Amino acid sequence: MTENKQELQESFQKGRLLFVDKPYRWTSFDAVNKIKTQLRYRLGIKKIRIGHAGTLDPLATGLLIICTGKSTKLIEQYQGLDKTYTGTFIIGHVTPSFDLETAPVETRPYEHITGEDLERVAEALTGPQEQVPPLFSAKKIAGERAYHHARQGLNTKLQARPVDIKTFTITETKLPEVSFRITCSKGTYIRALARDFGEHLGTGAYLSALRRTHIGGFSVEQAWKMDQLTDAIARGDI
Repeated sequence: MTENKQELQESFQKGRLLFVDKPYRWTSFDAVNKIKTQLRYRLGIKKIRIGHAGTLDPLATGLLIICTGKSTKLIEQYQGLDKTYTGTFIIGHVTPSFDLETAPVETRPYEHITGEDLERVAEALTGPQEQVPPLFSAKKIAGERAYHHARQGLNTKLQARPVDIKTFTITETKLPEVSFRITCSKGTYIRALARDFGEHLGTGAYLSALRRTHIGGFSVEQAWKMDQLTDAIARGDI
């Protein structure tokens, strides 16, 4: 074993933070498992603790904090940080999952909606509130993931939970597309916010694009692209 390879093994076991720009359609666990596999086969680390600090949906991209070794003890701390997202809602349409995982099942008029209407609803949805998570989620109902209920067509209601929308800014409007920037507390579902946004407007809405740009003071600008990260691990240049 080369000295550099041994130093890297010890570094990852001692604890590293990796900032990753999660690719579209990857789960957060896909990203973790990819890195774990690279550490095993490229650096010879046969056993290591590794986890992420805050799930991103497969249809979202952006910043994922991955902790290795003793740094996994900090996961809960990072999970508690505020998150910032950019993305797009489509108004005038409703999907069961509140995003693109399912097809629209209802269409409503939206042409009468004005910029003032959008700003009014964004303001109304800013601040502490009780949010009902999407049924298409990994929340548990009697020990079973909620999305199993959703996919069976069961009309199950999840309990509301407190969240805090710190800022909610409309950044661009090209109806039916409404682009936004949101900073929110841990546990906030932006898909659920899309649902609530559409309900307040009376038009319905779903989430068509989402990117996490910040976790606390950490930015996606600091993040590795997945292929760049795996190449760096292979070279031992990380």
